[in-house]
Amino acid sequence: MGYSSSVYKAAADRLFERRIKAEKDADRRRMAIYEKLPRTKELEKQISQCGIKAARAVIKGENVVSEMEKLRDQNLSMQKELKEILISGGYGENAFEPEYSCKKCGDTGYYDENGKTLVCSCMKQALIACACEELNRTAPLTLSTFDTFSLDYYDKAEDTSIGISPYNQMSKILRYCKSYAENFSKKSESIFMKGATGLGKTHLSLAIANEVIKKGFGVIYVSAPSLMQRLEKQYFSRNDDDSAINMLLECDLLIVDDLGTEFHGQFSVSQMYNIFNSRMLSNKPLIINTNLTMRELEKIYTERFVSRISGNAQKLDFLGNDIRVRKK
Repeated sequence: MGYSSSVYKAAADRLFERRIKAEKDADRRRMAIYEKLPRTKELEKQISQCGIKAARAVIKGENVVSEMEKLRDQNLSMQKELKEILISGGYGENAFEPEYSCKKCGDTGYYDENGKTLVCSCMKQALIACACEELNRTAPLTLSTFDTFSLDYYDKAEDTSIGISPYNQMSKILRYCKSYAENFSKKSESIFMKGATGLGKTHLSLAIANEVIKKGFGVIYVSAPSLMQRLEKQYFSRNDDDSAINMLLECDLLIVDDLGTEFHGQFSVSQMYNIFNSRMLSNKPLIINTNLTMRELEKIYTERFVSRISGNAQKLDFLGNDIRVRKK
């Protein structure tokens, strides 16, 4: 998987900060324990001196085997005493050790296995999170929340053609979106929001994004036009940086706003289908919103494309009149 150098640096810095924090916490804990249980300080000093004594025995030409066995027994005895004191004092036997977030690599991002250095899963997660943050830097994620979404702009009169009022329909959609965000997981279902301009699709998409990000998931929010511009730039520049497409496929939640407003060509249609289809095949959630009707979408992306989306996502039909006009 390819990432920009800035993403690698951000991920490495994030793990470094975790590691330093864990080690500083361990040092503070050690000082507090020394003060409360002075004998632990003496034991740690004596344990560390065993190695020096072993080296001196070798240099002096003494009976190395006998001396090493003696030092080993002393070391084990002191370690046992140290653990017993820590436990009796209300600490764990490893209280002096740093509590790293990742036990596998010690927050370094890498670990050794069968003579090979491998990238740890925590580094992969950090790379995804940092890449998502980089892609979302220009997105208006902080502008829309569930608290700022108002139902007051939707008519309470029933739409006789569908048997429900815009107010009641949007109340149901709001409840669904809140529940979706609250219970989000990497295997959550996809959502297909459709309806006329100005009915709150973008607002609720962003509200979901905000809540999911707070839970620590990697979310990418992008408009269809900017998505295609980025992919076209990457494709036609013929470089090997595939970080953008990888993030779109691997992030925990991908939100594509204003589907159908991008430039329509063979490249954009094929790229959009590949992204959506790949995520659905791997059961990765996707939120799509559009102002177009199903028939209009079929003219752009083909019936197969639209059927694939609508058949694998929860459809939310937004009703009402443009609330942006009513707010003025």
